[in-house]
Parts: sequence; structure tokens; C-alpha cells
Amino acid sequence: MGREFWGKAADGVRVKLLLIDGYYYAYRSFFAIRELTNSRGEPTNAIYGFIKAVRRMIKDLNPDLAAAVWDQGIPKRRLELQPAYKEQRSEMPDLMRPQIAQIQEILPLLGVQCVGLPETEADDLMASYATAARNRSDAVVLATNDKDLFQLVDETVKVYSTAKTDLAAPKDTHALLGPETVRAKWGVEPGQIGEVLSLIGDTSDNIPGVNGLGPKGAAALLRAHGSLDALLAAPETIQSERVREKIQASREQILSNREMVRLDLDLELPVALDALRIRPRYPELLAALTACEFKTLTAEIQAEAARAEAGRQGELF
Repeated sequence: MGREFWGKAADGVRVKLLLIDGYYYAYRSFFAIRELTNSRGEPTNAIYGFIKAVRRMIKDLNPDLAAAVWDQGIPKRRLELQPAYKEQRSEMPDLMRPQIAQIQEILPLLGVQCVGLPETEADDLMASYATAARNRSDAVVLATNDKDLFQLVDETVKVYSTAKTDLAAPKDTHALLGPETVRAKWGVEPGQIGEVLSLIGDTSDNIPGVNGLGPKGAAALLRAHGSLDALLAAPETIQSERVREKIQASREQILSNREMVRLDLDLELPVALDALRIRPRYPELLAALTACEFKTLTAEIQAEAARAEAGRQGELF
């Protein structure tokens, strides 16, 4: 699947953009690796896991451009609509907090820029980058677990996954999830995931949905009526009286939810697409990894840097 997606376009080889959901991979790394510290007793588990994950992505995908996108607050439009948005989320673990800054310092040394905008969530900025890349026919991979971003999936934009349930064969290292995966998991087209979420809400973000309505029921309603607009325009056509009454009673909440889950597609990009080209800064990277005391990883990258330098020397002769 990956080889086909990264194949040649009609006018040559497409640019390949990798967008990484920063906080998702930071949390995932922190909880996947326990009690890793350096000799000074400083935690390094999230740093190590994040670097390993990014290096695996680059090996799997061989992208030309890459960025790690970070939340920098919540848009005012969402808080004005639903003041309780995300308020149930727990504080970041104390041992994770200092590692975020180090991750953000090391990633550019790997060649992966860190980007964000004030009062902007990562999924909106990722959506804007993906839209800008898609508009110029670049191929895009989103490394995320955010279901909102599956709204963007098409033949050009796909989601990177290493989950065993997504792999086609046991020996696969990753999967690129496209429209067929979305249809199988959600029962609707990618563009309708926002409509499903408008109906069912999102407990992880503290967005309430129609009471008792789950993803399968919401998808069935949308398939039967064609769209959320059509469903809300003619709720009397809903066969189940119980569901009909709930939809009618929740109309304002559904409309509010639709605006909540709507992704911003045209935000100003803090770093231009072509400025995201992957260019490792090996001397600084090796110094940073040595300070973290990642001996095996440092040795791997020393060998990689030597091969890169030999390749450059070979090009001169």
C-alpha cells in the first residue's frame, strides 16, 4: 500500500509531506516506555520513544517534507460555543512536562520542524497544511490517532498507523489508511465523519452527543438520509419514534457540535511547505543524543551520519 501511494504522479515524483501529531506521540511515548532516565535522574522516556517513532516513520515513508504539529491553545470559536470543551482532561504528568521542550529542540536536528499557532489546536493546523499540500498535488500522510483528521482522508491524504489491527500482514511495519478503511470502520465516507461526530459527540473532548446514539446508529441514519442536513430537515422521516424524538430534542446541540468538529482548512501556515524539507543537522543531533545518554541510538545515527557524508563526498568526484 505504501509503495503505491508514494509512486510517481503523472508529472513526476510527488512531494511527500509527513505531518506528526506532536502531543499524541509525546503521550504515547511517555506511557509506552517506563522509568527511563539518564545518570542525572532526569526522565528521558518520552524523548527516546518520540525519536524512535519519528525515525521509524521516516524509514517507512521516505518523506521529503516533515513537521511535528503542536497544540498551542484552544480556538475562541470552540470555547464560545461550548465552554466545557476539554475541561475534563487531566494535567500533564510532571515527569513528562520537561521532556516536551527537549523533544521540540531535538526534532529540528532530525530534520523535522516543530510548528504551531497561538490559540490553535494541532488538528486544525495539520488540516490546513494537508489542504495546502493537496492543492498542489503533494502526497500527505498524517501520523495521528485523532478521529477528526480522518475527515481529510482521500486518495492523496492518508493516515499512518502501526497498530496491529491495521496491518495487512504480520510482517508489515505500518499501514496507510485510506477511504476504504474509513468506510469499513465508520460506515460512512471520510467527509461524513464530522457529521457522525455531530450526532454522537466526543467524550474525549467533552462534547455531548445525542443520548443513546452510537457510531453505528449515527452512520445508519446518515446513510438512510444522505446527509446531516437532510436528516435535520426531515426528522419526521426517521422510522424509530424514540430516535426521532431524541434527534428533534438535540437539534441545537447537533448544530453546535458540527461547528465544534469542523476543521480549519485555511489557517496561515507558520512555516512554508517547502521550508519543511528534511535536512538533519548531525553534529548538533549527536551532541543532543549524547547529553540524553542514548548510547545505542547515538551509535546508529553516527553510522548514518558517516554514510551521508560519504555519499556527499562521492557526489563531488
